[in-house]
Amino acid sequence: MKHNSVGASVFRVDAPGKVTGKTLYPQDLYRDGMLWGVTLRSREAHARVRMDLAEASAMPGVRLILTWKDVPGLNKHGVMFKDHDVFARDKVRRIGDPLAFLVADTREQAEAARDRIRVDYDILPGLFDARAAMADTENLVHEGQPNLLYQYNLKKGDADAAIAASAHVARNTYHLNSVEHMFLQPEAGLAWMEDGILHISVSTQYPHFDVTEIAEALDLPQDRIRYLNPAIGGAFGGREDISLQIHLALASYRLNAPVKCVLERDESFYAHSKRHAVSMDCETACDESGRLTAVKARFYGDTGAYASWAVNVMRKCGVHGTGPYHVPNVDIESYAIYTNNPYAGAMRGFGATQSPLAYEPQMDDLARQAGISPAEIRRINMYRKDSVTATGQNLLDTVPLDRCLDAVEDYFRGRPMTPPSDPALRKGRGIALAFYGTGYGNGFPDVSTAQIEFKADGRFNLFVSAAECGQGSDTAMRQIAAEALGCSVDRIDAYTCDTRVTTDAGTAAASRQTYNTGNAIRLAAQKMEAQLAEAARICLKLNTQVGLDLTADGVQLCFDTTRHCSWEELAKNTPELPLRAEAVFTAQTTKMDPATGQGNPYWPYTFGACGVEVEVDITTGKVRVTDAISAQDVGRAINPVMVEGQMDGGFAMGLGYALMEDLGLNQGRIKNNSFTGYIIPTSMDMPDLKKVIIEQPEATGPYGAKGIGEPVMTYVAPAILNAIYDATGVRIREIPATPDRVLKALALSPTEAR
Repeated sequence: MKHNSVGASVFRVDAPGKVTGKTLYPQDLYRDGMLWGVTLRSREAHARVRMDLAEASAMPGVRLILTWKDVPGLNKHGVMFKDHDVFARDKVRRIGDPLAFLVADTREQAEAARDRIRVDYDILPGLFDARAAMADTENLVHEGQPNLLYQYNLKKGDADAAIAASAHVARNTYHLNSVEHMFLQPEAGLAWMEDGILHISVSTQYPHFDVTEIAEALDLPQDRIRYLNPAIGGAFGGREDISLQIHLALASYRLNAPVKCVLERDESFYAHSKRHAVSMDCETACDESGRLTAVKARFYGDTGAYASWAVNVMRKCGVHGTGPYHVPNVDIESYAIYTNNPYAGAMRGFGATQSPLAYEPQMDDLARQAGISPAEIRRINMYRKDSVTATGQNLLDTVPLDRCLDAVEDYFRGRPMTPPSDPALRKGRGIALAFYGTGYGNGFPDVSTAQIEFKADGRFNLFVSAAECGQGSDTAMRQIAAEALGCSVDRIDAYTCDTRVTTDAGTAAASRQTYNTGNAIRLAAQKMEAQLAEAARICLKLNTQVGLDLTADGVQLCFDTTRHCSWEELAKNTPELPLRAEAVFTAQTTKMDPATGQGNPYWPYTFGACGVEVEVDITTGKVRVTDAISAQDVGRAINPVMVEGQMDGGFAMGLGYALMEDLGLNQGRIKNNSFTGYIIPTSMDMPDLKKVIIEQPEATGPYGAKGIGEPVMTYVAPAILNAIYDATGVRIREIPATPDRVLKALALSPTEAR
């Protein structure tokens, strides 16, 4: 196997533009004659609405005011269910629902007109608690539809009987709040008409899907729409749903003029989805030796007013509900529930982030009851090769979870914990394991496509619609193509941002692009290799293609390197150019039994372990992470430095989730929708993270690689909570573990506090 490019920490191809300021983000886009658009949004969470546009329409500079009446096609959108209005018709279901889009000569004129629209609200009872909304049959978020949107059942054996017969049982409830993606670049974009084609440029994680959404709303053929995905200033799942794309497209199409819109930060908080708030009731049981016997759990997920990815998120939460542990008896139900809160959808970890905050503290509780260490109970029960998951899936390939845990234990063994110098401080260490299923799951078609061209200048074009959200895919995709073609990375020109020249590669989510689209590229390159060999046979005047090697410099006969042609010579002597090859890759997944949840929902799985040391001030409740290690199974690292970057980012995100991030909802209203009000970690909060990349190539992955964008954060928050418990003897079961919650827990458990 050649390894010219894979495994090398080559520089990111998008880095120079971003660090020098040359890269254009959607706020930077301008066109002559450009108009400005702003959105009027609901101020109420649940109400009937009526609008009077007369005064606003007469305001200076106003060109157009769009409402639901102006949508020529379907006034709906949504990634799974079409339940999200382009513009609210007569009812709003959350604060921030779009009511109208105003276009004027200047932004100031559009905003002034927006303030003159009269909106009358007839307030309806609001539903802001998921469990209460699930039981409510009178007040419905969507008429004619129960507030329980979806229920996933995972059944195996007899959990109740096993729990009753077990030596040790941990019974606890956990509450996880809703959190925000906090990407730096707010929603913004530009739409314009050119040669009869509607062009739109808004940062997205899935440009081809956005084209279908726009086409349905505008009742336009998809080939009349060209999506140019600009630079993306962070996403983390928050750019998978439509935000302002349809509004901009419709305005530009109606006016036959360029229209731009840039959201303010406070509006951005309401424009995109959030991480699901989930409350979790859990019973976990083991025998005298610590071997797990049963898990029974109920996960209540608040999806807010719209479904977005709720079905997939809460199903994934359930599938991962036992953790990476063998459990013979399982009874898990997870629910996605409509409320009048901000809508929830995709966010890094995608349901597999929430469940570890239940199953990992449960493991520590059982270890304490059984009189064994947290590491030992995990080692007794953890998945290994050939293990069978709770869904009945046999793990046939790489399962290096033991190596991950070994790395964490070895690290701490070599760094004995020193006692704190301040008598108010308590120190402790916690560990957590996690696993993560790649891709959409449950039999949902998980398809990626890619094309490669060999050009007249001896270079290659790679066409692939994988959104570069900051994760480094533009670089990794080139590395995979170069590896397959034997050439250097800088000989690959990639086109990833234009739907006119690319085909559908699926969304940049679910940690699937490196695995799925990487495989499509590898397959396309293999087809191209055959064409190149035939071209080289003719160029080198050979009787056969056998024995030809593709190298950084060109093509050569493996046993006589004097028979060589450079890439440029090969192109010059190939009459029919460009050569072109394309391929489709479909990931493995099967539908699960709807009654029992049994099946093979994801492939591959990745595994990881985290160790954290914390310092807790028992007089202030402040928690500081002082040391940490992440050990992550990656299959094979396409670009090790970029993998480490993902591990740093995932740790920071998990730290914020555990200790400080909180959307602060009050009756559906976000009380801290600003960068100053919403608290996230800074560099001052980060420990010197030890990063261990565990390589054990995955047979089905491109050169052995697995996707790791999401799993690197799933184990961080539970490791921190377990460390707080180790330091203080009190368990925090509601995050974030803010100082007031830590102090409250210490006050409620004075005898436990150490």
